[in-house]
Amino acid sequence: MPTLSIRVDLRPGASIGPGKARLLELIAETGSISAAARAMEMSYRRAWLLIDDLKAVFGEAVVETAAGGAKGGGAHLTRRGRTVLDAFRRVERAAAKAAAREIARMTLADAA
Repeated sequence: MPTLSIRVDLRPGASIGPGKARLLELIAETGSISAAARAMEMSYRRAWLLIDDLKAVFGEAVVETAAGGAKGGGAHLTRRGRTVLDAFRRVERAAAKAAAREIARMTLADAA
């Protein structure tokens, strides 16, 4: 089944796409950068670099971390992180809906 994959380029060198969005989702789900990175089969360092890139893109943290210790630490999305993720997913859905007809035409053309 065909899918539409998009990346939003906010300015040169500043973007968010499916990978960064999925990383944010997994951090929200797991409460852990390490667990999110493992789920995506990437290093913790790579995940942290992507989070740092998003911080630079949006001018503020999208993930907040707590140091380990008795309560275990962890990570969660900031309000800005949740806003960015939700907006990106809405853009994806709108783009997929707008493109569905043309994507169907491509698939039908392949079958002919």
